[in-house]
Amino acid sequence: MDPIELRETMPALESGAYFNWGAGGPSPRRVVEAAESALESHEFEAPTNEGQYPAAFDAYDEARDAIADLLGSAPAEIALTESTTDGINRVASALDWDGGDTVVRTDLEHAAGVLPWQRLERERGVDVQVLETERGRLALEDVKAAAEDATLFCVSSLTWTHGTRLPVSEIVDIAHDAGALVLVDAVQAPGQSPVDVREWGADFVVAAGHKWLVSPFGSGFMYVRDGVASEHDLVPAAIGYRSVVDPDATDYEYAPGAGRFEVGTASPAPHAGLAESIRALEEIGLDTIESRIERLTDRLKDGVSDDRLLSPRGFESGLVTIDVDDPEATVERLSEDGIVVRSLPTPDAIRASVHAFNTREDVDQLLEALVTAYP
Repeated sequence: MDPIELRETMPALESGAYFNWGAGGPSPRRVVEAAESALESHEFEAPTNEGQYPAAFDAYDEARDAIADLLGSAPAEIALTESTTDGINRVASALDWDGGDTVVRTDLEHAAGVLPWQRLERERGVDVQVLETERGRLALEDVKAAAEDATLFCVSSLTWTHGTRLPVSEIVDIAHDAGALVLVDAVQAPGQSPVDVREWGADFVVAAGHKWLVSPFGSGFMYVRDGVASEHDLVPAAIGYRSVVDPDATDYEYAPGAGRFEVGTASPAPHAGLAESIRALEEIGLDTIESRIERLTDRLKDGVSDDRLLSPRGFESGLVTIDVDDPEATVERLSEDGIVVRSLPTPDAIRASVHAFNTREDVDQLLEALVTAYP
């Protein structure tokens, strides 16, 4: 299937030029229909057939299989969540923190990768170190220096601020050599480029389907490296019948891996939509998607001057950050022209997220509008 064929089934793209995939990706009809079908089957058919709980568990299993295939992991290493923020909080709550522990993050993290650690700093006395970066780049020398006292590193694979790729596998090697765990916020990667969590080697990878994977809100997921839960005696803050080996046992026992991070009853609809969106993107081919994103992103960057372009000139992702005089006003003016981008808090700029479902005409429309506003 060609990307434009799938685009034509996205009602949100019938008018205007959408460049905000890094925040939320409008779903194709087949994805919404899969979510609706799962809900209807669960509510209309399952009660008098296999039962609502078995039907939901089948949907959960199907989603884990699809996610595992997408990330290059085993299904048992996948836990279903609501969002990236949810996944990070589940990890943050599972470790036995004390005042001698240190979390290291970069200054490029989204609030999802900032607030959980700020709370640990406030409530548990955990030291939070922030690695400073330059134009979306992280120096490995700084990682090595911070690793000496680190308990856990929190880093993004693709930065939401600049669209740069951080050297995840190198960071993981440094952290592991120092005895630290690594949590990767990968939400900007799946759906726009291939992801191999085995290659990264991280202990936790969190993401969600509602951005580049064009899935419904609520379709979050996390990878938990095999063995890390038992090695570090991870005890999540919440517990339920999906967290344990036998919910009816006198003495409960946590599920051995990622399963302990799931809790209880949840709608099968969002993750049924996610499974369908993964199938759709795999029909196109993730390499094909990334190649098209690269071509369109290069076209956009070619029209932006060096003094305005804050993202790398060479391709790293579909996230393009552009310096403008008044980002919020620019977003409003572009919206009046039917062009959707977003402003960023840091850097003070606008960000255009280019997906394979954009067109050259979309890009040219954005460039024309920017030239008109900033000749």
